[in-house]
Amino acid sequence: MASFEFSKDNLPKQLVINNEYVDSKNSKKLTVKNPKDGSLVADDVPLAGEADVDAAVAAAEAAFPAWKATVPSKRRDMLNKLADLIDSHAKPLAELTRITLGAPWASFGAFEINLCAETLRYNAGWTDKFAGEAYPQEDGFMKIVRNEPLGVTAGIIPWNGPIGNVGLKAGPALATGNCFILKPSEKTPFAALALLPLIKEAGFPPGVFQILSGDGSTGALLAIHMRVRKVSFTGSIPTGKKIQEMAAKSNLKRVTLELGGKSPAVVFDDANLANAVTWTVNAITGHSGQVCFAASRVYVQEGIYEKFIEKYKNMFVERTKTAGDPDSEGTILGPLVDEAQFNRVTGFIQRGKEQNQGTLLTGGARIGEKGYFIEPTIFTDVKEDAEIHTDEIFGPVSVVRTFKTEDEVMKISNDTEFGLMAGVFTQDINKAMRVASNFDSGMVGINCISLMMTQAPFGGSKQSGLGRESGINALRAFTDTKTIMVNLTY
Repeated sequence: MASFEFSKDNLPKQLVINNEYVDSKNSKKLTVKNPKDGSLVADDVPLAGEADVDAAVAAAEAAFPAWKATVPSKRRDMLNKLADLIDSHAKPLAELTRITLGAPWASFGAFEINLCAETLRYNAGWTDKFAGEAYPQEDGFMKIVRNEPLGVTAGIIPWNGPIGNVGLKAGPALATGNCFILKPSEKTPFAALALLPLIKEAGFPPGVFQILSGDGSTGALLAIHMRVRKVSFTGSIPTGKKIQEMAAKSNLKRVTLELGGKSPAVVFDDANLANAVTWTVNAITGHSGQVCFAASRVYVQEGIYEKFIEKYKNMFVERTKTAGDPDSEGTILGPLVDEAQFNRVTGFIQRGKEQNQGTLLTGGARIGEKGYFIEPTIFTDVKEDAEIHTDEIFGPVSVVRTFKTEDEVMKISNDTEFGLMAGVFTQDINKAMRVASNFDSGMVGINCISLMMTQAPFGGSKQSGLGRESGINALRAFTDTKTIMVNLTY
């Protein structure tokens, strides 16, 4: 077994370059705090600078030819073994995340570990099945299309899913023969930095899978680096635009962007009420609303509204009672990630009240006197142009409106620059399929919302993203096609 000795009392504080823990050449450090009480966790987390990024890229370039030539079954076995090791170290890895994210094990930690491991296994299965194409030779030429790895690739991952995103990005990159550099968020660096013993135990050669902690400046160095061929980024729309711009200005590197959302849930009169309430509540209170595809806009048809809003409110009140120490078993609702996020979310709530953007139905207050806990919040009768209705809040704040007709609700659902997720709740399959087709959204749930599947593309339309993760689409995003033409007539 791998020698894994990390815990909240023994944090990893070195970069992972060429299968070794190394000190950063940059003197600047990151500071992280525990969101459950605001206490200092560490003020000496390495912030990878230009020399560190160059060293990692050089190691990846040196490793790429041999890794590209590694037989698919060996890459498969390494990915599967890494998945097994992550599973077997689930609790300590989740603890290393929880200490600066605040996500309880029962409601998020276990899910995220499973997402990482299962996504690695899924991609491992593709290593010898990601077929190319061949076209008939009646014209005298045999046409063969190969899928080839890009080379040195990078993943810049968000703080709200610091282990799950390892599987989503490293999985397809490594399965297709790329070398991969992971840049975790400056808010949640420890679980990623702790992966080195598992990476080595799984058998990955030096330079193939490296990890650089840092902030936005580190991400920018990867995005603008002339020897990095692909960046997969998950985060905010403004940062995604900057990464795309830097990629274009450097070497036109490939970019996948999974960005923000303001996802609508449409509940028709004929919906199964209990199912609609359960999904929509879980979809905005789960992970304290810090989820890109959270159902933050809920549109309820007038005939069912009174029954819906009563149950919806009651479930919010009950969910508030599950808030507590994220290290305690049984806690469901944890804190927001840090003071900045707490101030952002409470700012939206305060302005929503002061500017009469809607009616505060429940919640909106701080929970306790320390930490960054906030009550799940509902605004009703929200104005269409209100800030809380149009902007991504990224917290447990829902806005609810009523509607009369299908045409009306489709217009307001699509009147946004976001297009990540949507959901429709109805027992009329014709209506469900019609509405699903008419949503301007990369993903749609029918009688469900705010979920993803390992086998199917994950991503958004409009400003919610560019490209797709998961499924075969992720493999395509980390490869280029090469056409080979064989002259059979000479």
